[in-house]
Formats: sequence, structure tokens, C-alpha cells
Amino acid sequence: MKTFICEICGDAYLGDEKPKQCPFCGAKDTYIKLGDEADPIVNKTIELSEVSRKNLEETLNLELDAHAIYICMANKADTYEIKAMYKRLAKVELEHASAVCKIMKIAQPETRTKTCDEDDVENFKKTLDLEQTAARLYLGFAKEAEEKDIKIFFTALSKVESEHDELIKNYLK
Repeated sequence: MKTFICEICGDAYLGDEKPKQCPFCGAKDTYIKLGDEADPIVNKTIELSEVSRKNLEETLNLELDAHAIYICMANKADTYEIKAMYKRLAKVELEHASAVCKIMKIAQPETRTKTCDEDDVENFKKTLDLEQTAARLYLGFAKEAEEKDIKIFFTALSKVESEHDELIKNYLK
């Protein structure tokens, strides 16, 4: 068994083979390294520009809101599969919020409460909007970032959010 560490969130995965994506934050396997080779972004002290600090604060709020709404959607889901999927998305979004707090060297705020629809299809539509907005926004934040590691961080998050978008599109078929 080996230890693999995600360079985006810093969490470790124990297994015989590297996972295709981080089981915690969803980052692609290109961001996962053997334990002794990893240098997670969240463990670095990064001198943040004003723009990156603002963008990280916006990201923190988006991720905390997404976590809260996905918890609501999980609680109103019609099937166990959809409930489990939303609970997993909620955990990923909370992991993103945690990573932002580690990068900014701040305490993680309390989780939030949000309302959502009673209907799965309406919640899928809302999820698509949230994920597409986040993916687009994070790609823009990556372009604005002056710091190499912040560019990498936002690029990875954008890809994760795009994958969530694809997941939800499958439920709408």
C-alpha cells in the first residue's frame, strides 16, 4: 500500500494505485503525487495579490453556499442514489472551502443553511447553473491570478466543477 497526496487539497489517499481523481476535492490524477513527492498548495505560504485574495474570498462564499444547498437537495431527494450524490457533492464543495481557508490562513466559517426546491428536476437545473457558473468563474480567476499556485488551484477547481456539470446533465437525460 502507498500514500498518495493531492496537491490541491493536501489530503492523503491510501491504496495500491493512484486514484483517477482526489476522493476528497475531486482534482484530477495529475494533481495527485506519491507522498514523498507531494508539495500541496494548501501547505505553502503564498503572498496573495489583492485580486487573488478577493477571488479566494468569493470562492469561499460560493463553495459554502453550494455545500449548504446540496445538503438541502440531498434531504429532499426522491431516491437514495440522488441523496447520496448530493451528499458527496456537498462534501467536495466543503473540501474546496477548506482548501481556500488553508491557502488564506484563516479559520473556516460555520456551515450555512440554504433552501432548495422539492423537485429533483428543478434542483438538477439549479445545480447545473451553480456548477457552470463556478467553472466559468474559476477559469477567469485562474487567468487573473499572478501567483503560479493560485492559477493551478483555480484551474483544478474549474475542472472539478465542470465534471459536476457533466454528472448532473446525465440525470437530466
